Amino acid sequence: MPHLYVEYSANLAGLPEKQLLTELVTTVCDHPTINDEFDVKGRIAKTQDYVIGTVAGARGFIHAELRLMAGRTPEVKKELSDRIAEVLRRLTPHPEGMLVQVSVEIGDMDRGSYHKSKL
Repeated sequence: MPHLYVEYSANLAGLPEKQLLTELVTTVCDHPTINDEFDVKGRIAKTQDYVIGTVAGARGFIHAELRLMAGRTPEVKKELSDRIAEVLRRLTPHPEGMLVQVSVEIGDMDRGSYHKSKL
């Protein structure tokens, strides 16, 4: 832990996946509540099939979810959410005439059921 998941609509052509993921993992690792950079795992997925609302038009999205071990304060979660959102806003393409939604969610993982091993 933490686990960082990024999902985005396929119509965001030119999204710099590797740069985005690298900057997101770095911004999470730089937070003072993250003890070991080796624990932060990030992944990104382009979604081909999606629906955004009910009105026809050029729409796209990018969403990041950061899953953390339970116990962090709401203030820490807000700080992490704001840091992630800043990177998403800066690096996500927003083609002329397209409405792009940027969202971030910080979730807790249950300590009792989480397992991690190093091989």
